[in-house]
Amino acid sequence: MMPFDPPQRAPVPKDAAAVILLRHQTNSKDPEVFLVKRSEKLAFLGGYHAFPGGQFDATDVEAPVENCPETETRAAISYAARELFEETRVLVARGGEALTKGQRESLFDDLQSGRLSWPALLNHYELHLDANDFTFVGRWVTPPFSARRFDTLFFLVNCPAKQIPQIGEDAELESGTWIAANEAVGRWERSEILAVPPVLHALKTLAAGLTEDLVQRFLAAPNANGEPTRRIEFRPNYICFPVRTPTKPPATHTDCYLIYTSQELLIIDPGSPYEDEQQALAQTIDDLIAEGRSVREIVLTHMHPDHVGGVNALKKHLGEQTKVAAHKLTAEPLSGSVRVDRLIEDGDLIDLQGTPEISLQAMHTPGHARGHLCFHDERTGTLISGDNIVGLGSVLIEPTEGNMRDYLESLRRMRALPNLSVIFGGHGPAIANPYTKLDQYISHRLEREQNILQAVREGAATPQAIVARVYTDVSPKAHAMAERAVLAHLEKLIEDGLVQKSFKGLFLPGN
Repeated sequence: MMPFDPPQRAPVPKDAAAVILLRHQTNSKDPEVFLVKRSEKLAFLGGYHAFPGGQFDATDVEAPVENCPETETRAAISYAARELFEETRVLVARGGEALTKGQRESLFDDLQSGRLSWPALLNHYELHLDANDFTFVGRWVTPPFSARRFDTLFFLVNCPAKQIPQIGEDAELESGTWIAANEAVGRWERSEILAVPPVLHALKTLAAGLTEDLVQRFLAAPNANGEPTRRIEFRPNYICFPVRTPTKPPATHTDCYLIYTSQELLIIDPGSPYEDEQQALAQTIDDLIAEGRSVREIVLTHMHPDHVGGVNALKKHLGEQTKVAAHKLTAEPLSGSVRVDRLIEDGDLIDLQGTPEISLQAMHTPGHARGHLCFHDERTGTLISGDNIVGLGSVLIEPTEGNMRDYLESLRRMRALPNLSVIFGGHGPAIANPYTKLDQYISHRLEREQNILQAVREGAATPQAIVARVYTDVSPKAHAMAERAVLAHLEKLIEDGLVQKSFKGLFLPGN
């Protein structure tokens, strides 16, 4: 077996809190919840639907909370109340019922302007927090495949009478609305919205009604007590199962995708070479098979080790009859380590039997790798992008295997797809703002290219010198990878006639 470098450590989760805000109503069978949409401009979970909330601020612990002896919970209630007020202007504090809307606006301005801290504001206006207004319904930790991780406490809160949530010009939130929990779940099932597992769990729990065992149902989820979830269903019938791999930082995991219908299961990129990760993935696959499905095949987006490292182990587990499919330019370099049984060409369809109808069209999208494939589900607007687009970090174009001109063309081809609603990348969370992300990728590459060209024209003649001038936003630890990216850009600029390479290996302005 080939040796593997140890994986990078996942980032430590930061403390956070979220508020599941309910509107008072007589119909407990279909409760309404205030759901917000995060701005598509955000790098982390942009375009996702969520609940108001945010992370810990050092001053939050200074605010007293009545009827709460536990220090950590007191702090969480404090920053949950503060974030709710900052994001929606809903003030959940005893004494707040006597304030007019104008007075609450004045409080909001005091807090936003920094004239008063949160504890000072509560004290000045003789308000106090009470734990009885905040019902703890779960603790969820962001899985380690994400570059930003949070240890989030969720609280169920009734919206105070006469207070109407408002989403202002907060850069983090695009909109907010009251919606019946059943309708919110329906929108997710119709692939109209994207939500992380704790939000989806909360919506499904509320959709079952405000019963006496509501809190118990919230806490019954396997991952509601601080254990990161492994099986992430961002979209119905599309499971993201991150597996730890020796990939390039900042990533620590590679996303394996399990796409299923009532009858069949498709596995994309089982990439981990580590036995414990292979066993965890195999167990989830076994669970799906036990429900009456058969494995259609294992599909590879490209040849890189962090995407193919677990193929042989999975084939051994499932049986050698399990087929592996990939592009011929992926199959050829893998011929000595992974046997590819079926070749996939641009435009081929993978139609899964059973319900719902899932048809994936293969797209040959070279650039990151010569045999790179993406898969497009036109019905739901889903794109599985492999390493062409990722949920964290950037994509490295290695001159030996990648090509910058091909990569830009592949990005433009993906950008031209109609009605894209989500991108499932090879690393990190699903991308809910596909066109915004694709535009960012294209503009970023073109901006780098122009800056590299300018650096050459100003006398930078080596990749090292170019990186020093152009990649000022990159950590010195990443300069070696940046030099490889510069070479890929220079190859394109040489083809364009804008840069020439001298016999001494130096790069000079072209004609």
